Amino acid sequence: MIINNSNKQLRSRAQELRKNMTKEERHLWYDFLKNCPYNFKRQKIIGSFIVDFCCDNPKIVIELDGDQHYNNTECLIKDSKRDEILSKLGYRVLRFSNYEIQHNFTGVCDEVFAVAEKFR
Repeated sequence: MIINNSNKQLRSRAQELRKNMTKEERHLWYDFLKNCPYNFKRQKIIGSFIVDFCCDNPKIVIELDGDQHYNNTECLIKDSKRDEILSKLGYRVLRFSNYEIQHNFTGVCDEVFAVAEKFR
């Protein structure tokens, strides 16, 4: 796995993102992932990316997407390329919309846990 922890800008940005999580990120972190039996990290650097949540065993990345990820062709292409790179590094990328976090939180948690159980 490529980890670029020497990049001070990425580290600084990851710290900033951890301090300023979105409402949906806070909800998923504090109400599920923080106490999940799998060791998830927030805003982890993988290569040149900062992912929302990451578990190294099993290798899972969780991305929470706002409207811009669905309404912007450039964003969709960028997300697709990013997912492809992360997949080549062995990660299973799970993407959830903010709407899913707000309206189907239990379903999101169930899916994350099921994937973790399947690939542990």
